[in-house]
Amino acid sequence: MGKFPDNFLWGGSTSAYQVEGAWNEDGKVPSVQDMREPFPGTSDYKVATDHYHRYKEDVKLFAELGLNSYRFSIAWTRIIKEDGSINEAGLKFYDNLINELISQGIEPIPTVYHFDLPYWISQKGGWQNRETIDLFVDYCEVLFDNFGDRVRYWQTINEQNIHVFMSALMDGKDYSWRETFQGNHHMLVAQAKAMKVYHEGKYPGKIGPAPNISCVYAASESPEDQMAAEYAAAFRNWLFLDAAAYGTYNPQALSIMRKLNAVPYMTDEDLEIMRENTADFIAFNYYSSMTVKASDGDTKIKKGDQQLGFVVPGIFEAVSNPKLEKTEFSGWEIDPLGLRITANQMYSRYGLPLLITENGLGQADELTEDGKIHDDYRIDYLDKHIKQVSALINEDGVEMIGYCPWSVIDLISTHEGYKKRYGFIYVNRDDFDLKDLKRIKKDSFYWYKNVIEANAIED
Repeated sequence: MGKFPDNFLWGGSTSAYQVEGAWNEDGKVPSVQDMREPFPGTSDYKVATDHYHRYKEDVKLFAELGLNSYRFSIAWTRIIKEDGSINEAGLKFYDNLINELISQGIEPIPTVYHFDLPYWISQKGGWQNRETIDLFVDYCEVLFDNFGDRVRYWQTINEQNIHVFMSALMDGKDYSWRETFQGNHHMLVAQAKAMKVYHEGKYPGKIGPAPNISCVYAASESPEDQMAAEYAAAFRNWLFLDAAAYGTYNPQALSIMRKLNAVPYMTDEDLEIMRENTADFIAFNYYSSMTVKASDGDTKIKKGDQQLGFVVPGIFEAVSNPKLEKTEFSGWEIDPLGLRITANQMYSRYGLPLLITENGLGQADELTEDGKIHDDYRIDYLDKHIKQVSALINEDGVEMIGYCPWSVIDLISTHEGYKKRYGFIYVNRDDFDLKDLKRIKKDSFYWYKNVIEANAIED
């Protein structure tokens, strides 16, 4: 049996806009996710999983599942109004949620920002506007002051790299490379300033980023493909983690920005703030590895799917890996060993504790006539990945804080709606029929419960 440490955090993940609903209730203002048109054939977020009204029921199920942690996000739009004032009703909701979790023996692990920028900030330029830096920091300080006494692990920005490379998906705008990396720089500075506020406030926990990280393979043994893989890893991964962990820009990533004529404007003060305020741990999301070949320069720039990769002409081009199986739903490559490689790369590079905050299989689950969901495919996927987490701890000596798969309960996939489900708990609705929103435990619920109770995974 692959045993886990006694203090290991077994959890599950969600995000506010994908699970809460109540999009305009109790003083909440619209986010970019509320205002953009849904992808064809998918639902909006107005009701979602209705967690806002059913959080006590849901937390009770999380406790039955055996979770000792829950990674969720806080909606900026519930906390701060357009005039900058605090929405007390929004604070009260998260205060109640956190207290309910703690009462059930579940550690709250909040993410400050998960793709749901307030719409009014977006209308003023969003992350391309330097003013957003201080708006973000002010928002974070409100959260730290109100919940910092009960939270040990804070995550700043969920999947900043995906936010950067897939802006059209996240907020409906497709930016130039220069605009893209200017907004990214502002996010990096905002993150550093938030960490400064946290550390100077002497709150009792830790704070860190939550990017989507994937190891990058070369498509062949050729030196050109090997170099392409080095550049792709720098661009996709180390640009974001070097900034959070070292407080510096990755030189290979800067080289790519120069070739794209996209180096952001940055002040000496920006760079000093980044250098002096770094992460205590690294949360990361992992779904698949990435394989690249050298680009001949004739291909067009492509910002692609978060797992299927993208192209930077003359530098690297993502390709399919024939050695890996693919998910039926999205065509993402399944690579459990890639999780171990990825985590080892991060731990060797930064030496910081690691927390897995997303990992899972999206599938079109079917409810049987007798009201059950047999999701053996999800059990198989998670079993293989958890075995690699065990190997990271027991064989490689990597300090792993916990494992929070995506997602603990069914929620709306950002671009594939309710057809693509991830949860241990089924929610009885589809994209255009809310039905009764009944919660139903899947087979994977009982399997994961047994893993948690054993605190081990069978080899």
